[in-house]
Amino acid sequence: MTTDAGAPWLVAGLGNPGPEYAANRHNVGFMVADLLAERMGARFKRHGKAHAQVVEGRIGPPGPANRRVILAKPMSFMNVSGGPVTALREFYKVPVGNVVAVHDELDIDYGMLRLKSGGGDNGHNGLKSITRSLGSDYHRVRFGIGRPPGRMPVADFVLKDFSSAERKELDYFVDRAADAVEALVIEGLERAQSAYNS
Repeated sequence: MTTDAGAPWLVAGLGNPGPEYAANRHNVGFMVADLLAERMGARFKRHGKAHAQVVEGRIGPPGPANRRVILAKPMSFMNVSGGPVTALREFYKVPVGNVVAVHDELDIDYGMLRLKSGGGDNGHNGLKSITRSLGSDYHRVRFGIGRPPGRMPVADFVLKDFSSAERKELDYFVDRAADAVEALVIEGLERAQSAYNS
């Protein structure tokens, strides 16, 4: 998938708005977006045209590898993330191939990462919504949260906070996921996959 090197990127961290969801497994996309904003030295602000909070900035060293990036946290709920992502993509004129969704992934062990472009939604409601709006040709940074224990329903598991054992390593894994997003934007999918697909 080739896109104009000068075109902006849209990195959407997926989650649910509101303090009661902030530490949930389902909100790890927000956590990665917050860290990327911190690295840019910027704060999220409400966007005038989309139901989202955004940060505009640049990722990468000075020179040709430097990329314009819009970080976004949709302020709709997870299962209607597609509306804000599409509105931002149109507003900033971002090619679909420069859209990145950062999200939790049940089928990958906790803390592991998989970067990919295109494919199915694997039952993830945020991805389902984005795919309905954009088609499937966008990038995904999949952050493993593992499967629920025993017979716990998936919905309960993703809407629970990370366990105390998981929280000991969470900062490290979020940091690594933010590195992976930066590598994807600066170096391209294949190089980022070889470095971060665990």
